[in-house]
Amino acid sequence: MIMKIFTKSGDNMIYFDNAATTHKPQEVIDAVRIALNTFGNAGRGNSVEALNASRVIYETREKLCALFNAESPKQIAFTYNATMSLNIAIKGLLQPGDHCISTVLEHNSVLRPLYELEKLGVEVSFVNCDADGNLILDNIEELIKPNTKAIICTHASNVTGNLVNIEYIGQIAKKYGLVFIVDAAQTAGLIPIDVRSYNIDILCFTGHKSLLAPQGIGGIYVRKGLNLKPLITGGSGFDSFNKEHPDFMPSHLEAGTINSHGIAGLNAGLSYIEKNGIDNIRRYVQELTWLFYLEIKKLDGIKVYGNFHSRERCPIVSINVLDYDSAYISDILITKYHIETRSGIHCAPLIHKALGTSNQGVVRFSFSHTNTEDEIIYGIKALKALLRDL
Repeated sequence: MIMKIFTKSGDNMIYFDNAATTHKPQEVIDAVRIALNTFGNAGRGNSVEALNASRVIYETREKLCALFNAESPKQIAFTYNATMSLNIAIKGLLQPGDHCISTVLEHNSVLRPLYELEKLGVEVSFVNCDADGNLILDNIEELIKPNTKAIICTHASNVTGNLVNIEYIGQIAKKYGLVFIVDAAQTAGLIPIDVRSYNIDILCFTGHKSLLAPQGIGGIYVRKGLNLKPLITGGSGFDSFNKEHPDFMPSHLEAGTINSHGIAGLNAGLSYIEKNGIDNIRRYVQELTWLFYLEIKKLDGIKVYGNFHSRERCPIVSINVLDYDSAYISDILITKYHIETRSGIHCAPLIHKALGTSNQGVVRFSFSHTNTEDEIIYGIKALKALLRDL
């Protein structure tokens, strides 16, 4: 029996698009509201309001440092989202003549910066996957060249929900002296990540998914001693006569006024996760995911994508219904059954090529601890009814 251990403010729609963004706890909403009324510009004065912002910003760095087991809060810089963090990592590290290894699971926030750099002389190789979307990890070492500088990979596919064995890849990166960059957009706040144990040099994350923060706030962890060229330079609030942007973290990667109001929300999201327990949240969401999967996999006419041999995965179940376009099925789900999903390619074109879904796309159901067992059961019944009516 699955017991609901968290609460959610309800409406007429059932929200199964949490891999895109999550609904926020009341604590996060309240924290942002309070910040809007009490924060000044951190590092830009000695007003009470500026100090209020500075304290919360540093406290949030401390919480992220603890969550990821980083060496120091100073190694955490704030960005707008995972896309910005990945651009900082990729463009700040790779130079013409370098070679890097990535994977077919990647989001366009990785692929497009790499394609840009390819035009400038950076070589890119991709690790392929099998029919279930699992990376063929044995291929990684075969792709390493004398000029290979980095391995860049996602922690989990936003299409299949499959987790990537980043601990194993981190060992390979360490063995060959490569920089290991991980996209944790889908996992930060849900799946434990230890940057030191996993030999992660750069971790890129967003706040608005499982970290339960507002949109527009994310971050990047950079291992101490690793220097990236900043993507943006400008005001830092100090040493204003210096023509160069500060060369120490986190100021090195933070130019201009950062989103302190969003950071206040992220701080509250981290407190919420700590209070409820990341393991409790993950177990609850896994139960919902498996309840849904084990029922719909029995239905004739529904194809499920991804590896469900392992229980540990992101709470994503992507499907297609017969030969119907995924957008058509999502439209029926929202208009007739009041179920919100996401259809299409999900900004991850290479995994769709590998799965053979480039034309059809997939309908992605993605769950959160704010969902309930009753919602899952209703979603299963809706798919059964939809199949009968097609």
